[in-house]
Formats: sequence, structure tokens, C-alpha cells
Amino acid sequence: MHNREPVYTVSEVNRIIKELIHGDPRLHGLWVAGELSNFKHHRSGHMYFTIKDSSATLRCVFFRRDNLRCRFQPVDGMELLLYGTISVYEPGGVYQLYVSEMEPAGVGSLYLAFEQLKKKLEEEGLFREEHKKKLPRLPRRIAVITSPTGAALQDILTTIRQRFPHTQILVVESLMQGSGAPDDIARAIELVNAMAGINLIIVARGGGSLEDLAPFNTETVARAIFNSRLPVISAIGHETDFTIADFVADLRAATPTAAATAALPQYDELTRQIDGLVERSAQALQQRLMQEKQLLDYTVTARFYRRPLERVRRYREQRAKLDERLRRSALRCFKLKGLQLAALGDRLEGASPLKLMARGYSYCQDEEGNVVRSVGELKVGQRLLLRFRDGSARCRTEELEEGSLLDP
Repeated sequence: MHNREPVYTVSEVNRIIKELIHGDPRLHGLWVAGELSNFKHHRSGHMYFTIKDSSATLRCVFFRRDNLRCRFQPVDGMELLLYGTISVYEPGGVYQLYVSEMEPAGVGSLYLAFEQLKKKLEEEGLFREEHKKKLPRLPRRIAVITSPTGAALQDILTTIRQRFPHTQILVVESLMQGSGAPDDIARAIELVNAMAGINLIIVARGGGSLEDLAPFNTETVARAIFNSRLPVISAIGHETDFTIADFVADLRAATPTAAATAALPQYDELTRQIDGLVERSAQALQQRLMQEKQLLDYTVTARFYRRPLERVRRYREQRAKLDERLRRSALRCFKLKGLQLAALGDRLEGASPLKLMARGYSYCQDEEGNVVRSVGELKVGQRLLLRFRDGSARCRTEELEEGSLLDP
């Protein structure tokens, strides 16, 4: 039976199917719409997932070399548009879509990436008001991070010359668009923070499309601004739309000119304010001098200062009377305390054991110095010490007799 029909191996069958699919031009460079499911981002960088509709599924692979260009994070349940080629994975015998581009259905990838990053950083607290640093009142040195050939730099320099020409400007060159711009902007911010004497940073660009402003919607730039020890003004040059950098910055200016205006006061206006303060200070000083002069005039004409010796004499008489009252009160106190002390002495002397011993009493101690209070504490032959008013005697017990002194 097998001599009539050829026998194929599994590999040969899969190869034939692959060749058939490759031969169909409809399966090359096609767009497929569907819902994302079973998404897995392998540690190798490759993405494996399934795209499905109401009645079918299609396996997909998005290799690392291609998905590095993807601006948003795919999530299960997301409606997508995928561009790629259908082919067969021969070892597994399955056909799948090899994706080269991925777009969210109904919304642009840049906008989706913006919303995803905004939500992430907002949840981490990078936009909170308590993290905003206060701008210096009058910065002496301002670092402007921008492209040296752009109009944004000229707008800032012109505005600063008009408002406060004595301010020093440090221009730090950086890419403002393109794939290398985020790292370059972050590097420039870190570089300025490492310098001494800088008071403020302005990150400026002269506007552009959403694609042109993409570097300012990256996590790299957002975290560089957030970690800056110096206050940062974002001046990306767009009136209505906000970037992620605007949310993180300490102040958002709609244009580079507005950034320079916010950074510095008007020199002429500041001069007028200083002149006003000087005038107010002079008026306040003049008023204070008048008040002090009035007080001095009143003091000189007061009755007390017209006859000062008489007032001093009265104070001396009052002090003498108070001294006499104090002396008498002290003598009474000392006398009373003396009587109290004598009474306590009499009570103490009456309770003294020496007074009792003077009347013929003595007391007995054993060899350890303990006072013997009862005959029951003694033994025959025990050595004792008798204490008298004028000395002591050592003795030994020969016989013990118990009984009260009141017994007949």
C-alpha cells in the first residue's frame, strides 16, 4: 500500500505548509485587529500573546528587536492593530503572526503611552504639590537646558536682558527631540545639579508636534526633573497641552518667554519697590524720632525730675523704717525659736539612757555586742559585759533564775 503513496515526515509536512503560506501574498504585510490576551513579556525581551475576536484566536510573537519601538505597554483586554506576516513555527507545527508593529485601536500609541506613564507617576506621588521646590526670589545664575540653535534660547536671553540684565546665564546644550533626547536631557539636568552657584534650571524648547515633544513624555526625563535638587521650570513651548515634564516640574511655563518672566522680576519695577521701601523706612524713622523726642521732653519737665533730691530723701526714710521693722521681726523670730529649742532639749535629755544609768541602772551585752533583754537569752557559763555610767565589767553567769522583779 505504501509503495503507491509517498510517506512524509512531520518536519516535511510543516515545511510544505510553511511554503504554501509564504506563497500567499495576502499573508505578507497585513494588518490584523483584535483583542489582546495571554500576554507574556519574556525575560529575553520577546513578547508572546494571542489576538482574538468573538469566534477565533491567532497566536502572535513580537520579537525584541521590533518591540523596542513600541511606545506603550500592552495589557490584556486592549484592542490592538497589529502589522506583520503569517508564518509557520516548524518545530511546533503552528502558524502565527510575526508582529513588526503594534498600535492601539482607536487611539494613538503616543497618547496611550502618555496616559500610562502619567497614571504610573501620579500614583507614585511625583506630581504632588508638597514635592514642588520654591523658586528663588532673585536667582543670580540660571542654567538653560535647550538646543543652542533653537528660537527658545533667543527668546529667553532677550527676555532676561530686558527684565534683569545682571543675571548670569549658563547655556547647557542638549538634544530636544529624537530617540537620544531623553538621556541627553537627563544628563544635562544631572550635570547642572553637580555645579556650584546655580540657583535655577529652565528646560526649554520651542514647541512642536506630539511626536516632537515625545522626549518630555518619558520616564527618564520625568525622574531627572523630580530628583533635581535645584528648582526646575519646564518651558516646552505649547500653550494648551501638557507634557509629563510639566506635571513633575516645580513650575510650568507655557513658553520660553513666560519661563524667563516667571524666573526674574522686572528690574525697573524692583527698583521702584526698593525706592518705596527706602522712603517708607525714612518716614518710619522720622516718626520714631519724633515720638522719642516727645517722651524726652515729657521726662525733663516731669515733677519727679524737677526735685530729685527730695524724692531720694523720702526713699531713704522709707528704707530706714523697713530696716527697723525687719530687725525687730528677726529678733522676735530668734527668741521664739530659742524657746522651742530649749523645750526640745529638755525632752531629749529626759529620754537619754545616760540619765537613767546615773540613777544606778546598767545594761548587759553578750560577746557579740547584742543587748540581753531576757534571762531566757542566757546560758550558764556564758561571758557577759555589764555597761555602767562610768565604765564596764566583764563577768560569767554561774546560775540562772527566772521570775519577774515584782514577784515576792
